[in-house]
Amino acid sequence: MVNPTPITTVYVNPITGKDTHTGSRQSPLKTILQALKVSPPVIIQLAPGNYNSASGERFPLIIPDGVTVIGNEANKGGGIVISGSGEYQSPSFGVQNVTLLLLNNSSLRGVTVTNPVTKGTGVWIESTRPNIAHNTFTQCSREGVFISGTAKPVIIDNVFVQNAASGLFMARNSKGEVLRNVFQKQPLGIVLSDFAAPLVAHNKLTDNRTAIALSRNACPVLRQNLIVKNAQGGLLIKDNAFPDLGNSQDAAGNIFNDNGEFDLQNTTSQPLISVGNQLNPTQVKGQVDFVSVTTDNPVQLANTKFIDLAGHWAGAFVEALVNKGIISGFPDGTFAPNSPITRAQYAALIAKTFNLPANNQLTQFKDVKSNFWAASAIKQAAQMGFISGFPDGTFRPGQNLTKVQAIVSVVNGLKLTGGSANVLSVYGDRAQIPSYATNAVATATAKKLVVNYPDTRYIEPLRDITRAEVASLIYQALVATGQEPAIASPYIIHPEVELPAFTDLNGHWAEPFIRGLANMGITHGFADGSYQPNQPMTRAQYAAMVAVAFNPTPKRPPINFTDVPQDFWAYQALQIAATGGFVSGFSDRTFRPQQNVQRLQVIVSLVNGLALPAVDSNRLLIYTDSNTIPEYARKAVATATQTRIVANYPNPQQLIPTRAATRAEVAVMVYQALVAIQQAPSINSPYIISTPGS
Repeated sequence: MVNPTPITTVYVNPITGKDTHTGSRQSPLKTILQALKVSPPVIIQLAPGNYNSASGERFPLIIPDGVTVIGNEANKGGGIVISGSGEYQSPSFGVQNVTLLLLNNSSLRGVTVTNPVTKGTGVWIESTRPNIAHNTFTQCSREGVFISGTAKPVIIDNVFVQNAASGLFMARNSKGEVLRNVFQKQPLGIVLSDFAAPLVAHNKLTDNRTAIALSRNACPVLRQNLIVKNAQGGLLIKDNAFPDLGNSQDAAGNIFNDNGEFDLQNTTSQPLISVGNQLNPTQVKGQVDFVSVTTDNPVQLANTKFIDLAGHWAGAFVEALVNKGIISGFPDGTFAPNSPITRAQYAALIAKTFNLPANNQLTQFKDVKSNFWAASAIKQAAQMGFISGFPDGTFRPGQNLTKVQAIVSVVNGLKLTGGSANVLSVYGDRAQIPSYATNAVATATAKKLVVNYPDTRYIEPLRDITRAEVASLIYQALVATGQEPAIASPYIIHPEVELPAFTDLNGHWAEPFIRGLANMGITHGFADGSYQPNQPMTRAQYAAMVAVAFNPTPKRPPINFTDVPQDFWAYQALQIAATGGFVSGFSDRTFRPQQNVQRLQVIVSLVNGLALPAVDSNRLLIYTDSNTIPEYARKAVATATQTRIVANYPNPQQLIPTRAATRAEVAVMVYQALVAIQQAPSINSPYIISTPGS
């Protein structure tokens, strides 16, 4: 059973909050400063408002290792403004006026940052590795983000607009990635100096004086950037700077157009090599050698109909779906790969991709009218089990879909299972995966559905998923279900988790079944390396196993068992198993989680939970002790016998229904239930009961 570490979320509201509050959703703090004192403040959730000295903040605010400050990623931090400045003693640049200082593995998401103080910097990053995504940096009196030392940040999907000197400045030995950002209306969009060597890709730089300026020994890699309509020029190269503008194995794909004095100006003494860039030769100054991309190059950009997909990391996935008629672009010839996708658009994509039986009852969403363009697609996707609505009966078709919601949707809709919680260790931000989604994300990871761009270490579960990411996820689902061939991509997650070698299973009658479940991440052993197959299993442990194995759709309302508090380790699993129809409590509203589960209870649970077609035939009750089977359970036992779920050891003819089930027996019967629903391969064993016609 996955038992994730709880995520601490501290809520802050500068308008209604007080720093004497608890920091809960209902009782928010007033300042980020106070939230940073909570231990450990894994996520600081900001409400709309102004976070400044007047509201009680003291600058610079230092965001510690592993902490995420998050506002509203959907609108790039609109209405959530962090504004202020304080002195920071930089090891490489002396005293600086800074709003935020980001330390290792911290994240800043969905806020607006401004620093109006003279020579003020919005975010300072020095020799650390933070993640900055979906923010707006504006009205800083120098630059929005300054990077120095040996920093390696990931800066993705931000807007840099109207900063006094530049949007982003990178110096010293910094590297990292600058991806899918917009730089507008600044003297300099991006400045790279000293030995800075980042990957700068898929950015849009427009309406600046100069889009990108390189000096000293900067040597960035520039790929698929759109550099247009900058008043003075596109790319300026000085001193000994030497950018990577493509090579015969990797066309750069940068687009320069309609810039004032030059698209590219090389003032250095060494010639540059440009491969696969769109440039106007009359707008190129200095020594530049143009090399064309030949058709026999072993590595090619994906052929594409869309003007904004040339060289895009997801181009092959998108084109494959386009060729199947599943997805399309826009009338202007674009695909908008980096744009978010709404819940309605996603439903339409799912309805086109999958044609599965309707398993869920039709839900009439009160905000989806019959004449809404996606009404039929929403209905179809909901009936197949891919999507659902909200407790208030709405679907919210215009709301953007998050990455984790898309992953859970595909796993649930295709009823995929398997995947050890251990695989989540590949994600540096796994603490941000909501507890309800850990099993689904583990399954998706094991099935190679997850595609993380630009940094495979970060799944970024809570941000809006892009159209490109949805395309790659859907295509990988088709690969996982055997409907499409695999497409090679460095961004597909390939987990390599060492599975346990249990010390006490060698030669055990249930060994292949237990190892099968362990390989799927459904069962686990103990810290000493044992599995203890002959020990009894408690009712809580059983509920935890079926919750992971079947991840059932809720069929009935949640049950509040009087003896299962919310902080009980298996509380969530019990709710999943109970609402899914696998387990229930007693007449006194208890569950008795520590009580051993009986063999008969396991059999009845699996038959009921999976809603197996009932068999009412006493001839299937072939056991020498059939007379000990209670009347209420005889039909379920006959059904389980016919579907080969029942396992009897050591005597196949004895059911012994009321004996406590061992861990081995439960594992075998759960495995056989997965075989019955065609989610696991068959294993031959003399202890699996087989009857004529079964």
